[in-house]
Amino acid sequence: MAIPQRLANIAAALALCLGSASIAPAQDFPSRPIRVVIAFPPGGPTDFVGRLLADKMKALIGQSVIIENKAGANGAIGADYVAKAEPDGHTLFLTTTGAVAITPNMRSDLPYDPLRDFAPVTLVVRNTTIGVVRADLPIDSARELAAMAKQKPGEIPFGSTGVGSMPHLALELYQAAGQVKFLHVPYRGAAPALTDLLGGQIAALFADAPALLSQIQSGKLKAIGAASNQRTEVLPNVPTLLEQGFPDTHADNWYGLLAPARTPTPVLKKLHGAVIAALNDPGIRRKLVESGAVPAPTSPEEFGRLLAAEFVRWGRVVRDKNIKE
Repeated sequence: MAIPQRLANIAAALALCLGSASIAPAQDFPSRPIRVVIAFPPGGPTDFVGRLLADKMKALIGQSVIIENKAGANGAIGADYVAKAEPDGHTLFLTTTGAVAITPNMRSDLPYDPLRDFAPVTLVVRNTTIGVVRADLPIDSARELAAMAKQKPGEIPFGSTGVGSMPHLALELYQAAGQVKFLHVPYRGAAPALTDLLGGQIAALFADAPALLSQIQSGKLKAIGAASNQRTEVLPNVPTLLEQGFPDTHADNWYGLLAPARTPTPVLKKLHGAVIAALNDPGIRRKLVESGAVPAPTSPEEFGRLLAAEFVRWGRVVRDKNIKE
């Protein structure tokens, strides 16, 4: 199917989700605590964002907001749990790009469809993917690292947070744009990758800005490029890969809030209003930015269009690069 037609079909499906008939009056929502599922273990950047929002939403929505960590399978376990939950607004999914736009393009056996089984609430934050090297490495830019790789094709170990993760895809785009080849070393998350980078087992790493920010600020790591279309306000002095001559290297990660499909529109609107109010709170925004995450609230329709476009874009990259779990 042609991509424009695919996007049109996706948009129609999302509109149907948003326009579904009410199951219960909005004034009765929420009638019990709201659970926000996060597909990662406690303590990570997604968990931090979720708990920050949950604390603020409790006062705004009049019910407890509880974080449930359901990690595993690149986000698929948490996604499937929410997809099958009662569509009444009491079970939500705070997802990264991976579970809804990358993993579904890598696997044909997933028990959920990210574009059919969820209703978008809002984009929450954007996290720029940053390339880093150890501070003692004589490299100051992505251009210099690419030049080194051309002298040693396939030999320089470059880490990511896992096969099919956004940092892995950023590496694939960087290699293609620079016509170079690194030795990809995937890890199970940012923490072990950082440990090996600081210990000298790998030479470079792509990861989300929140996972790297403290090490960059302390001087232990050098940021050599941002995999985004524009510089991030978190690290404004770090040039993008695009600025350094590497086109089509936009690989921002994002977190967004989804509800099960067929959640009533009035309930979605109430949830949307609470999340937007929380993200617009000056104290919440300050804490998010200090952590490395940039608040990015949207309408449900805008988030739905982003999700559809990201599904298509990363599907193309996964197929072109033959990325498999």
